[in-house]
Amino acid sequence: MADMISLAEAQERLFALADPVAIEQVPLRHAASRWAAVPVAALRTQPELPLSAMDGYAIRFADLPGPWRVIGESAAGRPFAGSVAPGEAVRIFTGAAVPDGADTILVQEEAARDADALKLDGDGPPARGAHVRPVGLDFSHDAIVIDAGAQLTPARIALAAIAGHATLPVRRRIRIAIAATGDELRAPGALLGQGELPESNGAMLAAMLAPLPVDLIDLGILPDRIDALTTAFAAVDADLLVTSGGASVGDHDLVRPALAAAGAEIDFWRVAMRPGKPVMAGRMRDTVVIGLPGNPVSAHVTALLFVLPMVAYLSGAADPLPRRRTATLGTALPANGPRADHLRAVHRDGCVIPADRQDSSMLRVLAACDCLIVRAPHVPAAAPGDSVEILDIG
Repeated sequence: MADMISLAEAQERLFALADPVAIEQVPLRHAASRWAAVPVAALRTQPELPLSAMDGYAIRFADLPGPWRVIGESAAGRPFAGSVAPGEAVRIFTGAAVPDGADTILVQEEAARDADALKLDGDGPPARGAHVRPVGLDFSHDAIVIDAGAQLTPARIALAAIAGHATLPVRRRIRIAIAATGDELRAPGALLGQGELPESNGAMLAAMLAPLPVDLIDLGILPDRIDALTTAFAAVDADLLVTSGGASVGDHDLVRPALAAAGAEIDFWRVAMRPGKPVMAGRMRDTVVIGLPGNPVSAHVTALLFVLPMVAYLSGAADPLPRRRTATLGTALPANGPRADHLRAVHRDGCVIPADRQDSSMLRVLAACDCLIVRAPHVPAAAPGDSVEILDIG
């Protein structure tokens, strides 16, 4: 453990390797899942006029309990042109402007109308201002409606539109080069010789990154030769280079020396976590490098904890780390050792149940799970019913 760093320190040091990328303006329809680069202020007030929240009649509260004479109609986009005098009412629909002079909505279920004659016909009179949305109920001009670093969800994009924006300032898309290493690997679907395996990490990483604002550069499968690795790494022109495999200490684990030969400086290697201990990170000119383990489960977990957060950080996210939440444990767990543990688990009957087998090569187990139980180093044994922290996975 002496040569390992904690997960939190590793993530902090990773973010220190680069700054968020440059800002650009994009149309709202292209802003999904990106992060606001600066605070977004409203260009208008919403609503700009008092609006009705219900179908009914716009009246003066002072005229209750009526009766009234209906003098016109107000619909969304077609407001009543005049004003409401004592004893008068205007038929009104949801979202329509409340006419001048009126201050209360009598809902249609509480009214009885005969031609232009209107009277109260409900359990009781409405309160003053009932069912009227006042000016600025949602927001006022110049109010900050989206904070810098907030992810642009569908609701926030709709908010930007109603606030008067056609475009939003975001960080440009992140260029990511992905390379798998290993002489035993072959492209998915290829015929396999003895001892060969389909390469799965590249497709998995592409799928994990698909919802994010990235442009992927597929470097394919690189052989276990330091000259080939060095040449490929030296030619990378990207914000982020992600490798999988070859990051440990075996005779064929050549990624670290090849990166060094290509001009990279490794900031850390070996993190006190399980799975994924041999994850590494550094910088090669203007490119941040993240080296993931080759085992697919280890690659998935380290991508979740390092690659995706780094993309979010470079994209300007205020909180780039994956969000943990609490859940109820459904079975006992032993005391944890010196490394942060990430147990593959599934939600069942209101609890989370860890998989029986946690081997980092078992993709079928990972694919059947929907979360990771996160256990800090040296935590004591846990019993069914205890609260645990989890990370959701897809």
